[in-house]
Amino acid sequence: MSSTVATAMALQQHNQSQDAQASLLKDTLDSQAAQMQQLMSSVSPQQALATTGTVGTQINTFV
Repeated sequence: MSSTVATAMALQQHNQSQDAQASLLKDTLDSQAAQMQQLMSSVSPQQALATTGTVGTQINTFV
């Protein structure tokens, strides 16, 4: 009986540890996503293709 209780306690502790690690990973990924969003918003917007002439109407040469 005591080995069953010990196993149950060990599994509970393991699950709590996994939950804490998953929470930390989620927080880290959320932080990185926010940083990437800030970085992407700081980049100048993409230039539109030219609408007249023979250059720049098919291929965006600004990228």
